[in-house]
Parts: sequence; structure tokens; C-alpha cells
Amino acid sequence: MSLEDKFKTSADTVKNLKTSPSDQELLELYSLYKQATVGDVNTPRPGMLALKEKAKWDAWNGRKGVGRDDAMQQYVDKAEGLVGKYGTK
Repeated sequence: MSLEDKFKTSADTVKNLKTSPSDQELLELYSLYKQATVGDVNTPRPGMLALKEKAKWDAWNGRKGVGRDDAMQQYVDKAEGLVGKYGTK
């Protein structure tokens, strides 16, 4: 199975976890997903009152410079860890 196939499978699998991951774990997944699919941040940082969006932007921006394949592999590894921790439905 190619890395891209593993990545897509992992993205589908994390939607079916028995328990919702912590906010920090969700931010990590989000930032790795965005880095793998879009690349470096390409939007301006949200304003002060958009707390959730700002946290997501900051997490993604923290991945700046990580290559597509590296981000995909890190996402797969994180997803596998979450499946082991929370299980799936």
C-alpha cells in the first residue's frame, strides 16, 4: 500500500474513533493533514476573536517546511497511535 493510500485510509479511520481525541491531538491531526494536502500556510492569520481558527492556523504554521511525504507519514503514525488509544466504532 502506498503512503498516499495509507494516508487516505488513516484520514477515514480517525473519523470513526470511539472517543473524541483531545483538543491538542485534534490540532496535531489537523496541522499534519493541512501540511500534507496543502503545504505551508497560505492564508493570513485569523483575528484575535477567532480563537479556534487562530489555534488551527498556529498549529498548521508550526509545520512550515515539513515536506508532503513527511507530513503524511507523521499523520499515519499519529492516527495509528490514536486508534490504539481510543479504538474505533
